[in-house]
Amino acid sequence: MNDITKDLLASISAFGESLPDAYSIREDGACAARQSTEHIRIEDKKGAPGLVVRVAPGTKGETVAVPACVTHGGIEDLVYNDFYIGEGADVVISAGCGVHADEGGESLHNGIHRFFLGKNSHVVYKENHVGTGGGAAVRRIDPVTDAFLEEGAVLEMDTAQLGGVTRAVRRTTAELAARAKLIVRERLLTDGTEFARTDFLVKLNGEDSGADVISRSVAKDDSRQEYRSRIEGNARCTGHTECDAILVGNGVVSASPELLAADVDAALIHEAAIGKIAGEQILKLRTFGLTEEEAEQKIIEGFLNA
Repeated sequence: MNDITKDLLASISAFGESLPDAYSIREDGACAARQSTEHIRIEDKKGAPGLVVRVAPGTKGETVAVPACVTHGGIEDLVYNDFYIGEGADVVISAGCGVHADEGGESLHNGIHRFFLGKNSHVVYKENHVGTGGGAAVRRIDPVTDAFLEEGAVLEMDTAQLGGVTRAVRRTTAELAARAKLIVRERLLTDGTEFARTDFLVKLNGEDSGADVISRSVAKDDSRQEYRSRIEGNARCTGHTECDAILVGNGVVSASPELLAADVDAALIHEAAIGKIAGEQILKLRTFGLTEEEAEQKIIEGFLNA
């Protein structure tokens, strides 16, 4: 691994160079390191660039990391990763991405991830996206996540993109069987002239399935964000989608939460709130000796991590 990859790994994962037992590190479109365990097997995907990760039924307390790094301009990295989670398994999956491009260069990573969760399995999925490099460079990340949850399965998604990515289109779809649950917490920050779009489509197909999709975002300077979410209740179910955004400077946010109830017992709720930082919040923090810029940063950090 080169030095830029090592720096990116430190930013996008909680492991850095100290990786869990099962991992696969992707660097500039190729495998830089890989290791499987007795219960988690990582294999090459046939017919396309990417991986097939298989978690044995009943696996508990293990973590698999599949970070991807693009370390210079001129690279367009496309990868297809499939995750098969056995019945009753309970694991953590870390799949962060870092892109680096120097002045005038361009780098792109497009990760297409599919999750197949077996009955009563539980996955905590952590995804952190980071961009670094020269100010005029183009750094793009366009992740796609498709999840299929069997009866009683639970998928918790914790995703973050906190600056440095020039353009991002983030698409997530999920289909839930009976008693399956989807929990999503998205954190997003854009600045400069960056653009980010988020699209969620959740289909609650099984009895007593549920989804809770929450996005918190900050749009600074002249950046723009778009948030689209659609929850379809096709059976007795519960669904909630929420978008909370803060504008700083000339930031622009468009939020469109949508609900479709196709069953009389589908209980669905949507919320959206967009505003600026209150002046009294800044004033209160300044009484503790912070500058206005420091106070603003503290408020943003607290909001995104709430």
